[in-house]
Amino acid sequence: MEINANFTENAKNDFHLVVKARQGDQKAYADLMHRYKDSIYFMVLKMVNNKEDAMDLTVETFAKAFEKLEKYQPDFAFSTWLFRVATNNCIDFIRKKKLSTMSIHGMMDDEGDEKPLQIKADTLNPEETSIKKQQTQELKLLIESLPTRYRNLITLRYFDELSYEEIAQQLDLPLGTVKAQLFRARYLLGNIINRFNRDDI
Repeated sequence: MEINANFTENAKNDFHLVVKARQGDQKAYADLMHRYKDSIYFMVLKMVNNKEDAMDLTVETFAKAFEKLEKYQPDFAFSTWLFRVATNNCIDFIRKKKLSTMSIHGMMDDEGDEKPLQIKADTLNPEETSIKKQQTQELKLLIESLPTRYRNLITLRYFDELSYEEIAQQLDLPLGTVKAQLFRARYLLGNIINRFNRDDI
């Protein structure tokens, strides 16, 4: 794979980390995330204007980027590609959020006339329900492999659906600690899920 001759030293270093990550080097994944998680987070925060959403979307960005790492071509810097993944992820998130909050009766066309809105039924058919149940059970098994403190945080946040503030109160931890540990917990869980999916193939 030919590397772009105009790459800066940083871009060259990123490229070498990408090559290592593709070969299964977990430290290379961690190094790439460490390099860009703050800048991705602040860019995403500007787009969505919500700290919790920005944190979730930052983790999602890395999960999507690492999943598609084989598609990255070194015609341009890894950071450029990563920021594009983050931007697209944010646009999808904003679009979905707008759809879920728009009034069904408030949809107007360009001429101000009301237009019908097609909405997919939220109810799952029996097969979808069965698949979702199986996936939830598999996810719970994966969560069991996390260190105890991370396992508790993931359970409280995503299964008990508590807010960051409620988790902080329940565990008697500073809010910043809860957010930082949840960030780490989701990253660890993402790695486990990726390995699980690869083993499954």
